This record gives sequence, C-alpha cells and structure tokens, in this order.
Amino acid sequence: MKLSEIKEILPTLDTVEFQLENGTFVPEHFHVTEVGRVTKHFIDCGGVIRNEKTVNFQLWNADDFEHRLKPAKLLNIIKLSEEKLGIEDDEIEVEYQNTTIGKYDLEFNGKNFILKNKTTACLAQEACGIPAEKGSELSSDMTSCCTPNSGCC
Repeated sequence: MKLSEIKEILPTLDTVEFQLENGTFVPEHFHVTEVGRVTKHFIDCGGVIRNEKTVNFQLWNADDFEHRLKPAKLLNIIKLSEEKLGIEDDEIEVEYQNTTIGKYDLEFNGKNFILKNKTTACLAQEACGIPAEKGSELSSDMTSCCTPNSGCC
C-alpha cells in the first residue's frame, strides 16, 4: 500500500485497527511511535546496485490501555512527516514487535489494515543460475540465492 492510499482510507474510518495475517489483532492501545522514510542502498548478489525507499510506520504497545489512535490523529502524523521529512508517496512498511521486530507490507481489507508477512527473494536469479520457473517456486522459501561456484556471491 502506498502512502496516498492510506491517506484516502483514513478519513472514512471510525477506528484504526491493524491485524496480522493469522487473524491476530495488534492490541487496540497501540501507538504509532515513528513515521519515517527508510532508504536502502545495496548491491544484489548479481552485482546490480539498487536503491529502495519506503515509508516506515512503527507500531508499539504501551501499558496505557485506554489509548486509542484515531484516524484523524494518524493522518496528522503522516502530514507532519511529509512536511518535515519530505516523505513521498512510497510503499508503506510497518515495523511491529511480536517475538522480535517484524517488517510487514500493508493492505486494507475494507475494515482493517492487514500486516502482510514479507519474504526474502533473490533479485538476480539469472546471475545465480536459478531458472525463472524454479525461482518463482522457491522465492518464498529461499534463504540464499547463490549456488556453489555460481560466481554471484
């Protein structure tokens, strides 16, 4: 979900609710402790230099059980981040701590924001000798893209 999409959705909601893919809800007393721009400048295993930009939301649970983030408040936080940090209309990535800090893509199901599990993938499968059809089957389970002696790592 891009930043422009959440800005269109928030004014239509009475409450802001985040839900994990497994159906578990983020406790309703969560805080959005950060909205920021994250840039990642890296080289993939095929030697291609890449730049990625995302808008980062960090969710945090505090012990103030009466706290409820209203849609207008989140919209104001977003607008402030755009003004002060120059945040652009990039994809949103949500950080939320379960057993460890997880990073999630964001979707909306018409009622709740869904934290979609992210997976790793090889961005240079052709350099690693992974056939396209094989790579698409493996992408969600891959932990490494390089085969021995492939020259990509």
